[in-house]
Amino acid sequence: MTESTLIQSLNAARLQEILQEMGYRVTLSEQNGLVQLLSATQGIGFAVRFGNPAAQAGDFVDYTLSCALRVQGELPAGLADSWNIGKRFARLTHQGAFLVLEKDVILAGGVSENHVRATTELWDRLLQEFVLFLRQYAAQAAQGAEGQPVAELAEEAADKA
Repeated sequence: MTESTLIQSLNAARLQEILQEMGYRVTLSEQNGLVQLLSATQGIGFAVRFGNPAAQAGDFVDYTLSCALRVQGELPAGLADSWNIGKRFARLTHQGAFLVLEKDVILAGGVSENHVRATTELWDRLLQEFVLFLRQYAAQAAQGAEGQPVAELAEEAADKA
């Protein structure tokens, strides 16, 4: 594929190949009948979940990069909001027992392979910033009375880094 060729959609195998060319170890997996890719950066695991199907069977016009960390105990109020106010390009939510960081990638309309790579590099950077965010939040919370759950999350993320 030449650099001038626009990618309108991708299948799991092609995205896996692109990520592997970038140096990521990537495993093709299936969850609830849906194909996904599993990988890690900085020791932090993440998943690639495919979204809307394209005209060509098995291809998709978008996907989501997702990192979920298990929460132990209660999170301080405003943790996710603090990230979402201060950061762009990825959203943080509290979903049940997990703190989930997600970034959507849109291929519809056509993008270059360099765009897919740059988006992955941005995701890598966001995960690094996420670990720092949790560490800083834990340090601030440790000065108060309710810091333990966030400190545990930050330590878990740091251990994986």
